[in-house]
Amino acid sequence: MLDKKIKQRIINKFRTHEKDTGSSQVQIAILSEEIKLLTEHLNRHKHDNSSRRGLLRKVAERRKLLKYLQKEDEKAFIELVGKLKLKIGKKMIEEEAEIKRREQEELEAAKQRAQDREDAEEAAAERRAES
Repeated sequence: MLDKKIKQRIINKFRTHEKDTGSSQVQIAILSEEIKLLTEHLNRHKHDNSSRRGLLRKVAERRKLLKYLQKEDEKAFIELVGKLKLKIGKKMIEEEAEIKRREQEELEAAKQRAQDREDAEEAAAERRAES
């Protein structure tokens, strides 16, 4: 559990406006600090499975919030990932870029297939007109 002073310091650092205490950025920053503390605890106490379960829940929650923030405000997402130095954020950015690249390739392939169909129809129409 985070100390109140540490939590307040995180809130002050990552808030988006004066009275912000619960934005995605703040929640992600708090979860990141809690994950860091739990990881240190589990390095000392390797058989503490209940804490391990709590860690996995926090990691999953942070990932959900990161996906939401990436979808809603990409600029804030990239800035937050940079501030927190999150490896998972960099991986998510790469995955998103790969998805966009694949979608673009599929779109181009569909355009090419449509163009090929048009060309084939024109050639068939020309052959019919010649006969």
